[in-house]
Amino acid sequence: MPLLYDISRLAPDIQNLILTSGKYTKWFSEFPQKLLQVNGDAKTVKGVKKKVLTAILYLAPAKISGYNMCPMAELAKCDGPCLNLAGRGQMKSVQLSRIRKTLYFMQFRDQFLEQLWGECVAHANAADRLGYEPAIRLNGTSDNRWEVIWWDAMVDLHEEHGIKFYDYTKIPNRSVPDKNVYDLTFSYSGVSDFKPNVRKAMDANMRMAVVVRERGVIPESIFGMSCVNGDEDDIRYRDPDGVAVILYAKGSAARDTSGFVVDLTKGK
Repeated sequence: MPLLYDISRLAPDIQNLILTSGKYTKWFSEFPQKLLQVNGDAKTVKGVKKKVLTAILYLAPAKISGYNMCPMAELAKCDGPCLNLAGRGQMKSVQLSRIRKTLYFMQFRDQFLEQLWGECVAHANAADRLGYEPAIRLNGTSDNRWEVIWWDAMVDLHEEHGIKFYDYTKIPNRSVPDKNVYDLTFSYSGVSDFKPNVRKAMDANMRMAVVVRERGVIPESIFGMSCVNGDEDDIRYRDPDGVAVILYAKGSAARDTSGFVVDLTKGK
């Protein structure tokens, strides 16, 4: 069965798995049936209680796919503790699904965006039937500049279907024309070489997600910013600008010592 995608950029062990498994050979010989995942994690599902229905696009982060989906990952040292491997992300099938979507995105961009548009509309319609607000994160495990890639479409989807797009990012100089369409929360890392980017985000009064080691500990302030509990839900666009969104370290992040995760007991 001929492969649909060029897999030559993938690591040799991943290539071998695809080529020697009938299941995965078939996967990489066709387009994915779905791109968006709805309420597929423990945090976004909490938005249902607040009448928000969230869909997320999960691509393979950093350079796992052979393409760099997270340009700041090496500098911020977040490729190791990435949430890509949290929860169901530890499953081989989930990782290969994200890789396939990324190759689809990079190698068949027009078809990908056409399918994404259709799924966004379907998601908005499903939310409308429930009386919920439709929200979509396009960077579930990536850090693409969607305001450059797909801005006009996002505006149309927001205006015609009420979709609220939002993401976390480690790129402090992203320029979004209208945050009502696409809202960004900066993602903190305490790695020394990344600190100038943190300062740029703070100077721009960006909301900042801070991952901490202590479960259930929400300080009144950190780095001079008031704090909110980010684990109560994932509706970041309802949080004020300039606050620190405190998130408990999950998955491999719980063991991180790079500086990405803040240890409140040590003040760093």
